[in-house]
Amino acid sequence: MTYRIGIDLGGTKIEIAALDAGGAVVERQRAATPSGDYGATLETLHSLVVAVEARLGARASVGIATPGALSPASGLLRNSNSVCLNGRPFKQDLEAVLGREVRIENDANCFALSEAVDGAGRGAQVVFGVILGTGVGAGIVVEGRLLRGASAIAGEWGHNPLPRPLDGERPGPACYCGRRGCIETFLSGPGLAADLGAGSARSAEQIVAAAQAGDALAEAALARYEERLARALAGVINILDPDVIVLGGGLSNVARWYGSVPRLWAPHVFSDVVATRLARHVHGDSSGVRGAAWLWR
Repeated sequence: MTYRIGIDLGGTKIEIAALDAGGAVVERQRAATPSGDYGATLETLHSLVVAVEARLGARASVGIATPGALSPASGLLRNSNSVCLNGRPFKQDLEAVLGREVRIENDANCFALSEAVDGAGRGAQVVFGVILGTGVGAGIVVEGRLLRGASAIAGEWGHNPLPRPLDGERPGPACYCGRRGCIETFLSGPGLAADLGAGSARSAEQIVAAAQAGDALAEAALARYEERLARALAGVINILDPDVIVLGGGLSNVARWYGSVPRLWAPHVFSDVVATRLARHVHGDSSGVRGAAWLWR
C-alpha cells in the first residue's frame, strides 16, 4: 500500500495525517508547536512521522504546509508566523532529520491543491483557492498542478491594493507588510472587525451573528465586506479567468457570500458573461494536511 503523509505546521499546533492511494485519511495526530524553538520543532515533526509510520507499518512520502514559503534565491524559509523558522534552511534540516526528500508549500497553496484534487474544484482546469481568515492569501492550481511563479509568489492576492477604492477607502488601513490599503486589511477577520470603527470589540463571528439578529451596523459592515470581496475577486477573474474560486478560512463559512458576491462582481468583470463559479470549501480545516500530502501526486 502506498501512503502519503501531509503535515500542517501552524503557529500553535501541528497536524499530521496519512492518506491512502485513494485519498482517504487512515491516520491522524496532533501536537502542540514548540514555541520559539527551532530544534524542538524539527524533533516534534520527526517524532510525529515516526509514530504515524509505525502505525501504518510502511514508509511514506512527506509534504508540509507552512504559513511561510521557501525563498527561491536562498532556499531559506521566509514570512512564517512561527518566526523561529524564518531565515533557516528548514527544508534541508528536516530532510536530514527524516532521511528523505520533503516537499514544502505555503498553507494557501496546499489549500488550493487539496480543493482542486478532490474538493470543491475537482475536475476544474484552473482553481483559485482563497483563504479568508486572520490573514488573506490564495493559491493557484492549473490542470492539477500548483502554479508557483518565477518568484514563488503566485497567488499572493492579499497584498495587492483593493481595486477601485472609494473615497473612504483611500489610502486604506496600514498593513504589516509596510503598505496601506492591501486587500488583506479589508477582507481579513481583523479587517472586518476594524470596519465597525474604533472602540468595537466584536470579532468577525460576532459581527455575522449580530447581522443575522438584525443589527443594522453589523449588517452594513457585512454589505461593505461582500462588495469589497466582489471587487477584489473580479480583478482575479480579469487576469486569471479561473473555472472556480474556492473560499476557505473562517469567513468562508458565511453563506450569503455565495449568492451575493457573484452578483456584485459582474459589473467589474471585463466580459458580458462570467462563467467562474464561487464555491465553499469541501475539506475545510483538513485542506492543509491533505494538500501537503498531495504534493507527492
